Amino acid sequence: MASAVVTPARRQQLVRFFLVGVFAASVQQALLWLFTDIGGLNYIFAAAIAIECTILLQYALNNAWTFHRSQHSSLREYVLGLGKTNLVRGTAIPLQLGLLYAFVTWGGVVPLVGNAGAIVITGVYRYALDAHWTWG
Repeated sequence: MASAVVTPARRQQLVRFFLVGVFAASVQQALLWLFTDIGGLNYIFAAAIAIECTILLQYALNNAWTFHRSQHSSLREYVLGLGKTNLVRGTAIPLQLGLLYAFVTWGGVVPLVGNAGAIVITGVYRYALDAHWTWG
């Protein structure tokens, strides 16, 4: 039944979004580690910076690969799309940081583990908004 709803093009898009997300999550985790363990920053502040860095990375990769059929190719479209994805993903930042804080404070996990969980939980939200609004 689900295969009748999910077209091959949509399935490919989901796989590509997932792969870009896994790559960006790895970069985000590396940045979080770098900012906290090497830079000595507070993990919430460090996570916010790491998230914004990966928002920019994910937009470039998703625009070129995941959503290539509706790619933003002109400078105007690209900048507008970047603004949209920042709004979409910007709304996920408080959710991700809140989950991170909860996992670390009440769950007793280290920030990298808490951040990984927060990334997974907010991923569906980000895909739904990006797919329908940023590249819709």
